[in-house]
Amino acid sequence: MNKEEEFELAVEKVLELLGEDPKREGLLKTPSRVAKSLKFLTEGYQQNPTEILNSALFTSSNDEMVVVRDIEFYSMCEHHMLPIIGRAHVAYIPDGKVVGLSKIPRVVNVFARRLQIQEQMTEQIADAFIDTINPKGVAVVVHARHMCMEMRGVQKINSTTVSSALRGLFKSDQRTRNEFYNIINTPATSNF
Repeated sequence: MNKEEEFELAVEKVLELLGEDPKREGLLKTPSRVAKSLKFLTEGYQQNPTEILNSALFTSSNDEMVVVRDIEFYSMCEHHMLPIIGRAHVAYIPDGKVVGLSKIPRVVNVFARRLQIQEQMTEQIADAFIDTINPKGVAVVVHARHMCMEMRGVQKINSTTVSSALRGLFKSDQRTRNEFYNIINTPATSNF
């Protein structure tokens, strides 16, 4: 029996334990769908953020802040395996190297597509940039809604959790930190 078959049998058992009939029409393909869904939602375990960043790293004289904000992500909490829905803001100050802009959201997804806690994910994103491109500083702010708080437990709808990870100049220099927070807190405009 391969892993996929094992997984499908486990989902079938969960359905039975919930009092459902896994043989009824609407649930016949549910074990397969759940297996495929969870494989996709946790694909970050098979991805390497260092390889992603190194695949588009370029020499540059730019030493000004680069910010990609409002990066949507979907994750699952490691405690209840329920969705975390949010957005991340990532900034770095280059020190001889810049990274292709599309790689920044890809790195966010690497860590979001794992069972997570928000605080850890925020740190992992920042550390991936520090370890790989060695910038003068990195800042990551994550805003997220946690379905484990909204759908169960305290059931507080629309509560948002904010976490941050500051490295280098973003941590040591107040002006740099303030510039970053001003950028991410300025309302977006659609008139580019």
